[in-house]
Amino acid sequence: MLYIFHRPVALALLAALALPAAAAPDKIWRCGNEYTNQPGDAKARGCKLVEGGNLTVIEGLKPQGGARTAAAASRPGAAAPAARSEAERVDSAEQRARDADARAILEAELRKAEARQAELRQEYQGGEPEPRPEELRHPTLHQQRSAALKEQLARVDADVAALRRELARLAPAPDRK
Repeated sequence: MLYIFHRPVALALLAALALPAAAAPDKIWRCGNEYTNQPGDAKARGCKLVEGGNLTVIEGLKPQGGARTAAAASRPGAAAPAARSEAERVDSAEQRARDADARAILEAELRKAEARQAELRQEYQGGEPEPRPEELRHPTLHQQRSAALKEQLARVDADVAALRRELARLAPAPDRK
């Protein structure tokens, strides 16, 4: 008996027969923390066959030689950090100028935060803000605005306290004559 196939049917049949062989995954071996499909002498290396499901391994970044973690820095007996090179050092006059700039920026931020704090305290009026016309008709709007003002005031108070702590931490301001 002679079978005659149409070319598209024959190609589809061949593709269907080849699909299971191509889709079947190779055997995956785990050798310690390494996964491979070419274990070589698997028994000597202590490799084990991984069974069930697909496996995807994504390589992580290799740590840099000079990088140190916080845990390594806190260990007793850990090496001290390397001294700064001459190119990284800043002369004392430039450092004083940088410190003065940092202090000026923090003082400006503190003045803005204190001004905002004064505005909010005046509007909040100790928990009883003056109701707006639309809030007279809808008391819940007044309660919502009061709660929002209270939250804003708490945030600004925290900002002012943080800026004051940061200024206290900086070196004292140089005497201006």
